[in-house]
Amino acid sequence: MALSDHYPDPLELGFRDRLSNGRRAMAHLIRIWHERNGWSHKVLPALADALELGRLHSSQISNLRNGKLISPGPEVFLALAQVNGVLYLGIDSISEHLEKVHPQLLKVLSDSSIPLLDDQGQPLRAGELLEIFLGLIPLPLSFDWFIEDHEAEALSVAIGDCFCKGQSWRKCRKEVMAAYPIKKTFRQERFAKVMSGLSDYTAEELDSELFDLYATYIALGGSSDNGIKGFIQQLRCHAFGLDIKS
Repeated sequence: MALSDHYPDPLELGFRDRLSNGRRAMAHLIRIWHERNGWSHKVLPALADALELGRLHSSQISNLRNGKLISPGPEVFLALAQVNGVLYLGIDSISEHLEKVHPQLLKVLSDSSIPLLDDQGQPLRAGELLEIFLGLIPLPLSFDWFIEDHEAEALSVAIGDCFCKGQSWRKCRKEVMAAYPIKKTFRQERFAKVMSGLSDYTAEELDSELFDLYATYIALGGSSDNGIKGFIQQLRCHAFGLDIKS
């Protein structure tokens, strides 16, 4: 299900529905941002503090991620946007400073520091983050999906079928694992368990893994014509017998 499906004309929604949709979208965005980078909740507050970009608390990040921060102040969105802008410029511009004030944070960001981008490839700004939170605009297309809990098991099976192309896991394991772009051991082990049918991803895990699963799909010869949303649609068609044109 695309998150844009939750965004009919704002005038047709009550303000409570808009706020509920917005909190869900923001939670989705913050969760995927952290999972893609492998960050703890302390990374963004630490970076904002080290660069004097505003005040953030790890509890605010945690509550945003869980959809429980009901009324954050504007400084939260300003700080997030400024941090995001710095990440967009690249950590080379701040590495010397971080080496002096927070070398451990520099190491974390050197491992991964992917920013949040809009549909034009520009970093999301404070106003856009606020509008997403308020339910006034949908997420960028590259984040515009939401996997429901009841879908997770069937989609996990569909991913295994898609990647293994009818072969047993024993026969295709080497090729599929080589295509999976993540080198962290625990992520590789979880991926292998799902591919072999020993485990399933949860909906939250699928949300956070989807970029890397899509990259795996492309590496195995899949089409990039319809992007990541087309990939999700293909999996849903396989899992639930849907018409691929629907």
